[in-house]
Amino acid sequence: MSNKEIAKLLRNVAAAYTIKDEKKFYFQIVAYQKAAEAIEGLTSELKDYYAEDKLDEVPGIGVTLKSRLEELFKKGKVAHYEWALSGIPQAMFPLLDIPSFGPKKAYKLVKEFNLKNPDTVIDDIEKIAKEGRIASLSGFGEKSQSDILRAIAEFRKGSGKTTRMTLPFASEVAEKMLDYLRKSPDVIRAEPLGSLRRSSPTVGDIDIAVASKNPKAVLNYFIKYPYLDRIIEKGSVSSSILASGGKQIDLLIQPPEGFGALLQHFTGSKNHNVHLREFALKKSLSLSEYGIKNTKTGKSTQYSSEEEFYKAIGLEWIPPEMREDTGEIESAAEGNLPKIIELSDIKGDLHLHSSFPIEPSHDLGVNNFKEMLAVAKDLNYEYVGFAEHNPSVSKHTPEKIYGLVSRRNEAIEHILSDNKSIRIFKLLETDILPNGQLAIDNKTLETLDGTIVSIHSVFNMRKDEMTKRVIEGLSHKKAKILAHPTGRMLNERPGYELDWEKIFEFCIKNNKALEINSWPTRLDLPDSLIREAVNRKIKMVIDTDSHAKDQMYLQKYGVEMARRGWATKSDIVNTLSYNEFREWLKI
Repeated sequence: MSNKEIAKLLRNVAAAYTIKDEKKFYFQIVAYQKAAEAIEGLTSELKDYYAEDKLDEVPGIGVTLKSRLEELFKKGKVAHYEWALSGIPQAMFPLLDIPSFGPKKAYKLVKEFNLKNPDTVIDDIEKIAKEGRIASLSGFGEKSQSDILRAIAEFRKGSGKTTRMTLPFASEVAEKMLDYLRKSPDVIRAEPLGSLRRSSPTVGDIDIAVASKNPKAVLNYFIKYPYLDRIIEKGSVSSSILASGGKQIDLLIQPPEGFGALLQHFTGSKNHNVHLREFALKKSLSLSEYGIKNTKTGKSTQYSSEEEFYKAIGLEWIPPEMREDTGEIESAAEGNLPKIIELSDIKGDLHLHSSFPIEPSHDLGVNNFKEMLAVAKDLNYEYVGFAEHNPSVSKHTPEKIYGLVSRRNEAIEHILSDNKSIRIFKLLETDILPNGQLAIDNKTLETLDGTIVSIHSVFNMRKDEMTKRVIEGLSHKKAKILAHPTGRMLNERPGYELDWEKIFEFCIKNNKALEINSWPTRLDLPDSLIREAVNRKIKMVIDTDSHAKDQMYLQKYGVEMARRGWATKSDIVNTLSYNEFREWLKI
């Protein structure tokens, strides 16, 4: 089962508990909802944690839940879950995917109208609402019926909070709003919140915090957003809108003197905040979005900045990307938090696809060398690596491939003779074939400074076979970087299975680097594997995999993944100077 399917199962169990006896099963409901959220936000598959006996490393998975997940992976079902779900109409569960539908509302509707088919239940409810039959039910009414129809319509369009967005897409939506808010004279500060501020690979909500002395003026300004679709709700210090494109944006406002506490509280994660509260209570301190209260004296203090807030608890400030309750609080208490990498540390991008007609096996780039070098100059890079896909092996003989690559190399040399500011490495992105061989021969590979290797076909191999394939491909002396190592595509497909213990071991012994690919739907390596690589002192490289010049600005998202994995400047090889990186390529 995928993470999404497991999270859905756990939420269904929590919903079933709610119907059976919400009071009796309160703690189980909270635990299952918490675990579902944690699993849905994982950047590696839960089945891999199970295979490596690391389920207890996932936040929110305790002893009982671990044993039940083990039963799920072993048997494909869990006896306790079957008991929990028994007697609950199956048609109820699809309704829970629609925002504003809680278990009790969904249960009441399917029971009242005797709905039994999960495949048609949303259509059935929509039809019943349009006929006006919901308004007459106790506890509903005309407005509730209208809200149900709108919720279903928005769900069908993917509007509101129905689907998780990739980080770059969510960032783009949020930055547009932040730019707008910061133009208001009443906005002192505006920042993103939640998983977006923590740079999670996928983001469910777009929440924004504003520091202001005039919340009423800010709320009025917020609902006049030029790209507004509709106002969802408006309160005294908060508001929600649906922006064009169907994305919900929630706004929270706090006076500037208390903004630090609000920012910390709503950045999360939940597990980080729970642990932080426990840490603070041992010092007789109670934390909230309004500040810190001393439980002995009763005195409450507001904090304008997060730095002051964390300092008051006895901790150094923890970067948002690290707030996942994976040891950051203990490290901060000891003053041992690593200085994680910054975007400004990056000296070059080694994975660029130009438009040079190399007749590749996959898609060609859009822009020529000079156009991409102009962007590299704007980014203040020392060097770049052109790494077009290797020429198609099915359409060319080895000699033709050699000729194509040689002409590409000559074109790069010609550019170098005119270009004085940015150095160029002659690379390729070379396919690792299913048998572990590289798609181009040694004669052609010898003309390169090095090659990035990757998997682009036959993803369904067994873990041991895929691991052997990757290691054999990466064994070539010219193969220095494994691109998008897990092969995952966010919201599209999980990665292929690899024995990471063996991959890590091989990289350490043979001085190979793993790529952190900044492409929006990849963000690969995942942060959990980055953390493992950091702990084992395995080198990594952050690249954009750009096929057009504007995509080179996506580098920040790869850096954010590296920060989530606690990577420092020394863990990333393209923070090296040109000469240092060239030496690393030769090792």
